[in-house]
Amino acid sequence: MLVRLSIRDIVLIERLDIEFAPGLSVLTGETGAGKSILLDAFGLALGARGDAALVRHGAEQGQVTAVFEMPARHLVRDLLADNAIAAEDELILRRVQFADGRTRALVNDQPVSAQTLRSLGAALVEIHGQHDERALVEVAAHRRLLDAFGGLEQEAAQVERLWNERRALEREFAAQRGEVERARREADWLRHAVEELGRLAAEPGEETSLAQKRTLMMQAEKIAADLRDAHDAVAGTHSPMPALAAAVRRLERRSAQAGALIDPAVKAIDTALHALEEAGGHLDAALRTAESDPHELERIEERLFALRAAGRKYNVPVDDLNALAVRYAADLQLVDAGAERLAALEERARAAADAHRHAALALSATRKQAADKLQRAVNGELRPLRLERARFFCQITDDCETGAAAHGIDQIEFWVQTNPGTRPGPLMKVASGGELARFLLALKVALADRGSAPTLVFDEIDTGAGGAIADAIGVRLARLARRIQVIAVTHAPQVAARADRHYLISKSAVESGKRVATRVAEVAAEKRREEIARMLAGAEVTAEARAAAERLIRAAG
Repeated sequence: MLVRLSIRDIVLIERLDIEFAPGLSVLTGETGAGKSILLDAFGLALGARGDAALVRHGAEQGQVTAVFEMPARHLVRDLLADNAIAAEDELILRRVQFADGRTRALVNDQPVSAQTLRSLGAALVEIHGQHDERALVEVAAHRRLLDAFGGLEQEAAQVERLWNERRALEREFAAQRGEVERARREADWLRHAVEELGRLAAEPGEETSLAQKRTLMMQAEKIAADLRDAHDAVAGTHSPMPALAAAVRRLERRSAQAGALIDPAVKAIDTALHALEEAGGHLDAALRTAESDPHELERIEERLFALRAAGRKYNVPVDDLNALAVRYAADLQLVDAGAERLAALEERARAAADAHRHAALALSATRKQAADKLQRAVNGELRPLRLERARFFCQITDDCETGAAAHGIDQIEFWVQTNPGTRPGPLMKVASGGELARFLLALKVALADRGSAPTLVFDEIDTGAGGAIADAIGVRLARLARRIQVIAVTHAPQVAARADRHYLISKSAVESGKRVATRVAEVAAEKRREEIARMLAGAEVTAEARAAAERLIRAAG
């Protein structure tokens, strides 16, 4: 519930702090005192659209802070968790309005978006007025309110869960069916591709390896004659190696006679002979490569051509041909195994649809019972509100064939008939402004604390109501306030007399009359009679008005 509202520099309000309590709180004051300003400021803290005109003249910014006690178990805690805001027992909503039109929103001093602030505000407070349609304009809200009245939230959540399961299975079935149909259409082509790629048996890296080998063989073929000439010069008929070997043997025989003179030359010739032998070995190997099977190069080129042709045909790199063959083989398996899985998915989707349909039908039947009870409860409140000739209906339309959805099969809308013999119709289209406010009050009383925010604000819903109607409104606001916090802006003394706390909104001159400011003060118990008498009598409070005010207070007590 709302425990404190602080306003700084908003229109005529320079500084204002109001403490609120459980029960029924009323705000009264003369026309033009600033009640609308107060509600506009409160709306700003709840996420309403900002407006630079709200900033008090001469100030750079205005600020509104609303402090709430958090319900132990409420949607607002889930919203806080979704936005990574610590959920404490006290929740502080703050909105800063700058004179240049910018706004800033904070929750527990953590910056948030205006949308987040608006979501939290809607979960904490409902503001209703004679021309305020927000609670009734959306048909989805009617369904939610009926479910809350009938205690059907768990059943509705179960239907939604089954719907989500059904839709997920239907999407999976549709996707699988598409895959199987695609595979069937391409089955013949896939079989040809799998056979062709299987025969080709391409291996990753094979193209690179073959291209390197082909390049080497082509180069070796070009230099084969040079290799043979070099080999002949080193190890063939023209080789110097026999003559060098003979010279070394002769020198070695003379070594004993002049070793110091001969040994260096022998050593050098030996080194030359070893080098020539090593060169001959390398030339032998090179010649064997160059003179290998002449058909090998042709086979390599044919293999490369086949691999690259397949890559172009299937529009993939040659190294990916093997993976493509595996994927095509898997696609072929879909034709057989996929059909079996498709049948299983179809059965599961059908079972999920049946489960959702049965749960939705059961929920629909229970909703109709709850609708009868809600109609009786609301219609029972209409006579005291001088709507004795009017009727309230929960119009339920169900469509078992095509109307299935997350919420079930029901389309629910609140209808009214304002006079016998007239055609019933949607509440928002049939009821006038005053009737709409009273229908709303009757509905809220019937719902009590079900389907409502923890704090309800009623803005002059008693406008134009006579004494008996105003008293009936006051009775119902007080009854509603036993379950949730109710704040009412009112001109009706009958409503004010039933308040648990009474606040007076006034406008007074400040700064020697240079400007005016709106103030709000709680009316002490002993002064309530005077304020209610003013509301009864107008400008001049008479003894009769005081006596009437005393009777209203005593009757309310």
